[in-house]
Amino acid sequence: MLLRVIARGKIARSPEADLVARYEKRLGWPFALTELPETGGKVPDPQTPCRTVLLDERGRNLTSEEFAAILGEWRDSGVREARFVLGAADGHSDRERDEADLLLAFGKATWPHLLARAMLLEQLYRATTILSGHPYHRS
Repeated sequence: MLLRVIARGKIARSPEADLVARYEKRLGWPFALTELPETGGKVPDPQTPCRTVLLDERGRNLTSEEFAAILGEWRDSGVREARFVLGAADGHSDRERDEADLLLAFGKATWPHLLARAMLLEQLYRATTILSGHPYHRS
């Protein structure tokens, strides 16, 4: 299953970019990153079936194991692409939230966009290691 992160804004050279690159290299699953300008831009057509996850302050707080279980369920049921969308500064519209398969939050705090991207990549890596039985995640 392809893991695609769709994010507004360019990450450029930064400590967060280094973290994103580190976890991207470690991912054992197919991965793609689509960076869009603050407004507009073209999102690639999804591979279907596809699931969409919005990172959103109103989302669910999942443990790493719960997150991994959701990804594993999608993978095992034939989902070809899971999209993880980080919105612009004003977040996502009500329509986008309604159409998403999952709203995901990293706690109740508001995180800087670039740090949230790095946190997402780490959680994707962690989830894939949980599913493969790798010792990176020790419960």
